[in-house]
Amino acid sequence: MNDIILHHYWASPYAEKIRRILGFKRLAWRSVIIPMIMPKPDLTALTGGYRKTPVLQLGADIYCDTDLITRTIERLQPEPTLFPDGSAALSYMLGAWQGELFWLAVRTVGTSAPVFPPGFIEDRATMVEGGLSLERVLRDAPAQREQLRAKLDLLDAHFRERQFVLGARPSLADFSLFHPVWPIKMVPQTTAILEPFAHLRAWMERIEAFGHGQITEIDGKEAVEVARKATPRTETRADPEEPNGLTPGDRVEVVHESFGRDPVAGELTTSSVQEIAVRRRDERAGEVVVHFPREHYVVRRV
Repeated sequence: MNDIILHHYWASPYAEKIRRILGFKRLAWRSVIIPMIMPKPDLTALTGGYRKTPVLQLGADIYCDTDLITRTIERLQPEPTLFPDGSAALSYMLGAWQGELFWLAVRTVGTSAPVFPPGFIEDRATMVEGGLSLERVLRDAPAQREQLRAKLDLLDAHFRERQFVLGARPSLADFSLFHPVWPIKMVPQTTAILEPFAHLRAWMERIEAFGHGQITEIDGKEAVEVARKATPRTETRADPEEPNGLTPGDRVEVVHESFGRDPVAGELTTSSVQEIAVRRRDERAGEVVVHFPREHYVVRRV
């Protein structure tokens, strides 16, 4: 079952990254709107605890983290490619700079406008070791505005000579760097931050022109039922170069190394240098396989 179901909410920048990629690929997909904060009972029935946004569902196979979601979409729809001229590795290696830009943008937006619903800060504090200090965020806001401006200036300078991040053709790098800047444009209180950067704004318009693809709305319960009626398509496969001796059948849990402390436990099904998948059973969703990228995730036996 290759029907794409995306679990997301419209204000999520990382979900916007995937929505724009679906538009670029001219794909039809089904949209499930999830809550911004916990509880997320339909989503966690599918993931086993992972609660970040977005999550991609293909029948009973559940894909977490946009790094892996982009690889999965590229596999489903190779053209137009996200990786022109062999740019996959470079696009993913830009992730660290993109992450810095994302946090600077989100904190600037969050300290400039009432964009977060009640309970949002407290919810996100549970996802970070040591929690979050609103007092510190407010204290650091002026310095972070200057750091954000410096990064936007670099991007603007880059686009003086290029249509897209890596040249004449769009790539994953464009969607990865677009989504952190997107909330600055969407919030009236911060839109003016982008005014000095004409080349950057023109590039954003080129990305926005791809749209979001063809969307059909469904609810979370329907998505869970799709999983329950489906069979995971993931084959059991061992990684001969697995550095820690993990093999299919091992009981493991997978958790992000820094942001999101909700481990997903199950039976190791398949692994490779870039992906790991665990099989689990849920009372509502039935048997599902939950997929994660290897970068930035910790896998341990339980």
